[in-house]
Amino acid sequence: MLGVMTNPWLDIPLADYEGHMALPNVGQAQLLSDVFAGALGKYAPRSVAMLGCAGGNGFERISTKTTERVVGVDLNPHFIQQLRARFASRIPRLELFVGDVQTDGFAFAPVELVFAGLLFEYVDADAVLAKIRSMLCPGGTLLTVVQLPSATIAEITPSPFVCLGALSSVMRLVPPEALRQRAAAQGFGETEAQTVKAADSKEFRVQAFRLMTSKQKQAV
Repeated sequence: MLGVMTNPWLDIPLADYEGHMALPNVGQAQLLSDVFAGALGKYAPRSVAMLGCAGGNGFERISTKTTERVVGVDLNPHFIQQLRARFASRIPRLELFVGDVQTDGFAFAPVELVFAGLLFEYVDADAVLAKIRSMLCPGGTLLTVVQLPSATIAEITPSPFVCLGALSSVMRLVPPEALRQRAAAQGFGETEAQTVKAADSKEFRVQAFRLMTSKQKQAV
């Protein structure tokens, strides 16, 4: 992301972002929600943090009987304000933070699962991976979703929500192999990966990483 004063994410209304992502020919809101729900089911974390949480897409899939504590982080304060209005009464242990995950420190206790869906396209991967190390409990999991390149589909799907076009100036696709290597440099080991497809036929790579212990690093 760029500096806070110039980042185009700050000028996008949540209604436009969510409207775009939910369009039938985009389908990325449903895809991210499904991936997040799948992770909640697989890892059954008692605590989870979503980086780049916007209005909380996927939070409706959280069962507070299992996941007692939920953290959301986003650069846009209006996104966080609306997320709070939606979920504060449904998720008693909801912790929300406004800031840049590349540079800011967030005073929350480590969680068992960090979810970063379509985040790394807009940030310095090395800086954010270093920050995530302190966000995770020992043995915790980082789950990422990155967009794969397409020869026929625009990186940002054209839609009536034209303000999202401004994101093209800061969007940079991250090859999954590069993300795996950068994560390894920060002590994360990839535990699984799969490719999923959205309604517009765009493909995305879902990768799970675990922070390795000293012994695991020596064995690699």
